[in-house]
Amino acid sequence: MFLGLDGVEIGLIIVFLCLFAGILSGFPVAFAIGGSAVISFGIIAALDSGGLLIHQAIDTNAPEYAALIAEGIKQETISVFRYPDLPRIAEPVFKSGWESALDRNVSFIVNRMNERVLAGASIETLLAVLMFVLMGITLERSKIANDLLTTMARVFGPLPGGLAVSVVVVGAFLAASTGIVGATVVTMGLLSLPTMLRNNYSPELATGVIAASGTLGQIIPPSIVIVLLGTLAGDLYSAAQEARAQEVGCSDALTYLGEPAVVSVGTLFQAALLPGILLAVLYGLYAFGYALVNPSKAPAVEMGSANGEPIRKSEALTWFLFAPIGLIAGLFLLLNVGVIGSQNVGVDSFSDAGETASLRTNVSDSCQEAMIDLHGIEAWEAALAEQKVIDDAGGVQKSVKLTPEELETAVLAKIDAAAPIGTGLAVGFLLMALVFTTARGVSPSSNPVPILVGFGGIVLGLLIDTLLVSPVTSPGNTFLLMIIPLVMIGYGVKHASVALGRNELLRVVFPPLVLIVAVLGSILGGITNPTPAAALGAGGAIMLAAYRKLQDNNQSGRIILMATFAVIIMILVGVNFDLRVNIDSVSFENMMAFLVAKAAYLFAMFGILFGCWVLFSNGVLSPVVRETAKVTSMVFTILIGSQLLNLVVISFGGEHYIQQFLRSFDSEFRVFIIVMLVLFVLGFVLDFLEIIYIVIPIVGPVIYGGTMDPKWVTIMIAVNLQTSFLTPPFGFALFYLRGVAPKEVTTGHIYRGIIPFVGIQVVGLVLLWMFPAVVTIVPNLIGR
Repeated sequence: MFLGLDGVEIGLIIVFLCLFAGILSGFPVAFAIGGSAVISFGIIAALDSGGLLIHQAIDTNAPEYAALIAEGIKQETISVFRYPDLPRIAEPVFKSGWESALDRNVSFIVNRMNERVLAGASIETLLAVLMFVLMGITLERSKIANDLLTTMARVFGPLPGGLAVSVVVVGAFLAASTGIVGATVVTMGLLSLPTMLRNNYSPELATGVIAASGTLGQIIPPSIVIVLLGTLAGDLYSAAQEARAQEVGCSDALTYLGEPAVVSVGTLFQAALLPGILLAVLYGLYAFGYALVNPSKAPAVEMGSANGEPIRKSEALTWFLFAPIGLIAGLFLLLNVGVIGSQNVGVDSFSDAGETASLRTNVSDSCQEAMIDLHGIEAWEAALAEQKVIDDAGGVQKSVKLTPEELETAVLAKIDAAAPIGTGLAVGFLLMALVFTTARGVSPSSNPVPILVGFGGIVLGLLIDTLLVSPVTSPGNTFLLMIIPLVMIGYGVKHASVALGRNELLRVVFPPLVLIVAVLGSILGGITNPTPAAALGAGGAIMLAAYRKLQDNNQSGRIILMATFAVIIMILVGVNFDLRVNIDSVSFENMMAFLVAKAAYLFAMFGILFGCWVLFSNGVLSPVVRETAKVTSMVFTILIGSQLLNLVVISFGGEHYIQQFLRSFDSEFRVFIIVMLVLFVLGFVLDFLEIIYIVIPIVGPVIYGGTMDPKWVTIMIAVNLQTSFLTPPFGFALFYLRGVAPKEVTTGHIYRGIIPFVGIQVVGLVLLWMFPAVVTIVPNLIGR
């Protein structure tokens, strides 16, 4: 063996050194990865041809190996790490020669590019990367961060360490709206860092909190890291569980697990929500605690009020606390007593099919034994009992078409069970009521009559819905009955919006907050997948940026506002009316609703195009598109280059060698700890993209092939990868901040400042390890 190392080990070292040298060479990383793959393959091929790389493989013809197979030990689990005393044979790392390996690599890279970049099943999800990047860069160019930082500094400034806490809050807010680390760190470094230094903040705390808060976009949805990692994790988990099921004798993963082996990007967004908030809270608590211990290094700063009108404490408690709590509690109370509920009377024309057993029981003996080990004897016996009941009843009950009499009976039963007030109407009126209470709270001295008229409209609408609107009342008639309450509510909203606009905090926070709720709500609520939601976010960001630009130029933003209302009208009409016009019979009101929705759609599209023109004419759209193309091209070029490097590792047996080493441990948690430590160390020298596309495909079949929840595994990896932005010497957030920091802030200040926040990242990982429910609770609640 050369240098006392196995040939495969030397090959892995060569690949890593070539990759490291390529990154340090100064070439763009996207091209350096592909170049390092070609160079490392050439070096390994040359050493292999010279007989210098020898792999000590297990001799499968030896009697000791045959004895292990006879004992029932599976061939996949036999390795030099688990059985180091087995006889070995010396063989080259390229068994069939490097020429054959090169042919395979060329054909595989073409196939992988087609599957994962051009036309694979995951390409639609990867399109979300483009949309989220466009959304983030557009919002960054709209200077939303400037307003948020100024406003939050006024809100939190009077607290100890308030400026640092405000940076964390803005970082979390921008993470949920932009998710672009570089833009966030640069913007906060330009705006907040000089302000914090002028107010005698410690340079270490100031730089550390800015760099760490800027990286929250990598874990708080919508996160590009989770989109990229999720598409890869879904494939790895599915393939690993299928292999695991077949290894124990089951036909497929669905039979073995009792559920599909699927993990989607939308589910990972749900899982990442609370961990992202947890990290932001830990950052804020550290900044606040640091200020309490060192008040001179993080003093309280009074920067003025965010509200133009003074508010008494009693008024604030009444309108900001007691009234909202009372309204929300009232809604839940009416839901529990059945006054508010579903008014849907739709009935399926077919009966429900009978339920199958919780587990498949018609399996082989080996599969049965494995399923009992996985699920427990109680679950298996329960499945047997369920299957016996089904068999005694003649099999699973099939779905059959209902007769007209059965349909009529089912509809009447639904009408009798319907609640007096619909849930959708009640929630809509609750939101309007919260608008009125908030408006009254921010401007208690204004004329209360419009607010009272709005509340009167809500009460009148609830009475009309209870007394005059039945579950079978057509949407058109319902709209006519609700005209007067809607006019009253509209009158109240018009005056409330004027009062709310006077409050700087609401004026700055509300527009991007609506965009965040629309994007994340549609994903977390399961309404749509990440790609359409990202497109919605990109369109909303363009309109928001255009409105901001028009305001800066003292021009009217009425067209943008009208286009926004057109989107709302389109959604409301689509929810309440049947817009299918290609059926045999279309009622007059549905045809009118279709025309209204069509007109709203066309005006909304006009609003987006108008927003694009505003941004283009003001020199904003062109750099946004260029930057989006640059970032997206970099991501996909790294994807292609990393696939090439990954194939090089596979070609000489490196991937199989690493997986054998990991599988030699009896505890999958120990394996996961090792992988997490390796990822943490690699974060010092590699970017998250290289780690995702080079390292995860190698270790993924092992860590996703066990019993650990794939959502928890993926989010733990994502949080770990977040530290790659903070750890020197190649932490990108440190480079971004160094580029915009004043001269008095040294690189030493930045490096010392991020040390506590890297420690907080580790603490966050430990908390997620100890309390995995933080990751799984939101997907479990939404999935019910």
